[in-house]
Amino acid sequence: MTDTVSDTSRTSSPVRVLLVDDQALVRAGFRMVLDAEPGIDVVAECADGQAAIDALRGRAVDVVLMDIRMPRLDGIEATRRILSGGPPTPKVLVLTTFDLDEYVFAALQAGAAGFLLKDAGPSELLAAIRAVHTGDAVVAPGPTRRLLDRFLPVLTASGRTADRSRLDVLTERELEVLEAVGQGLNNREIAASFFVAEATVKTHIGRILAKLGLRDRVQMVVLAYETGLVTIGER
Repeated sequence: MTDTVSDTSRTSSPVRVLLVDDQALVRAGFRMVLDAEPGIDVVAECADGQAAIDALRGRAVDVVLMDIRMPRLDGIEATRRILSGGPPTPKVLVLTTFDLDEYVFAALQAGAAGFLLKDAGPSELLAAIRAVHTGDAVVAPGPTRRLLDRFLPVLTASGRTADRSRLDVLTERELEVLEAVGQGLNNREIAASFFVAEATVKTHIGRILAKLGLRDRVQMVVLAYETGLVTIGER
């Protein structure tokens, strides 16, 4: 493991990032982009999931850029262990080569806040990190929906779908917002369709997350599919 702690004095409140990938060249490429960006601080680099878990002990990290296929401990299990720990927990952004990947789907189920293709450009990388840090959606609806369309039928066939009664705690409007999120609409589009302010939509989303015990918007999308609130191929 390469464990390089950066100077966090560049900004008053930088986004602290942990890079996890077994390929040194990949880490170097990401680091070159991130080190050049004000307000983002790479606090450490790790070559596998176990090293990432070790690096997080006693170190404040906001966002983990997590590769999936690594030796010793893969990114899925590392994500699960990191997010099952006590708060505060960092947001995990999964790195992948292919968006239609069962490992990506498993990582989202484990609690990852989203995924990013490894060939993403610098602007996409930076936007994704900032979006994850603020709790926003980071996964484009298209790739997310393709993943769900591909893998949820398998879950349905195996009887692993979520109980629809779990949604009974939501108000009628909150159900509508959850359905809209599941269909891939962003906050602006939801606000326009309901003729309300974006701030109102954000309030609804916050309440949905709290009531259902979800971490983020990605988990809202998964649950909307798993409960049948949104069906495969819809929209």
